[in-house]
Amino acid sequence: MASENDTSRSRYATKESNGEAIPAQVPPRKVALITGITGQDGSYLTEFLLNKGYEVHGLIRRSSNFNTQRINHIYIDPHNAHKARMKLHYADLTDASSLRRWLDTIRPNEVYNLAAQSHVAVSFEIPDYTADVVATGALRLLEAVRSHIDATGRKDVRYYQAGSSEMFGSTPPPQSETTPFHPRSPYAASKCAAHWYTVNYREAYGLYACNGILFNHESPRRGENFVTRKITRAVGRIKIGLQHKLFLGNLQASRDWGFAGDYVEAMWMMLQQDKPDDYVVATEESHTVEEFLEVAFGYVGLNWKDHVVIDKRYFRPTEVDNLKGDSSKVRKELGWKPKVGFKQLVTMMVDEDVETAKREKVLVDAGYMDAQQQP
Repeated sequence: MASENDTSRSRYATKESNGEAIPAQVPPRKVALITGITGQDGSYLTEFLLNKGYEVHGLIRRSSNFNTQRINHIYIDPHNAHKARMKLHYADLTDASSLRRWLDTIRPNEVYNLAAQSHVAVSFEIPDYTADVVATGALRLLEAVRSHIDATGRKDVRYYQAGSSEMFGSTPPPQSETTPFHPRSPYAASKCAAHWYTVNYREAYGLYACNGILFNHESPRRGENFVTRKITRAVGRIKIGLQHKLFLGNLQASRDWGFAGDYVEAMWMMLQQDKPDDYVVATEESHTVEEFLEVAFGYVGLNWKDHVVIDKRYFRPTEVDNLKGDSSKVRKELGWKPKVGFKQLVTMMVDEDVETAKREKVLVDAGYMDAQQQP
């Protein structure tokens, strides 16, 4: 597959005898297949790949409600064929036949497995489903890729598996690629299984497969039931007067928080190397939930202690106290490093959620929303 530079050089690669350039055939675009395209990471990765000139295909689950809010701004109706470089298809990681069918149809160069039941606390409540999607789902996709390659003889398919810092669990920081895993939730245990399935397919079948062990990465597109976005949504609503209290669990949990938009670049960089490998992606800074509260509330002139209430229901059966990544390998071998720092990330999220709260206030004032939805 030609690089972007090769493509630009080949546009006028031949000349007639009179010296006039004849447009040469432009090599086809690279094709990427993304599971979890409607999630935070999927949306940022799609934007990134489209800017790189890729054709992007996303697999989405059937739902009675559309859940494509994060990618609506880049969606183009497929009937507008000359512009629509992102296409969506119905499939599911619990349905092996749909995975293989779309691989054979799309014939991607790169496969990014980002789909998951990714909420740690929820994984305690639905452990069977979490394991089926996160662990066995990854196995189904790996097997679909392997069988697709065997059937077609292709050698240009590369696979990315989204790992998680939660796999390290109670192992003391800093955590690197050689740090032992000690998962503390069904989600983390399932991610460990997916990690080792990926390693096994790489070693057993020669599959170009990489594990990206990504530490916590956030953004204004983060799901609202994740603690970071739960905080910034509350800050916006409290500042505008739509909410007064925020209920949280363990404020001393410490995490290595980065910006999701930075992290998707690392995913892509892993698949551009000569040989597949596994990489930790992290900022190498660790901050507590309390520190996040101080920055978020302080940014809008509020004191978090006036609004936060500790609720025991938000404590997990087994806690992960401190995650802090050692990303020296990805920095040295791939040249990746984060661009957005902790305070910039928090204020970015607060700015977005203050604007969201202002729009909600308009609806509340017009009588279209109940102002008492939150305490």
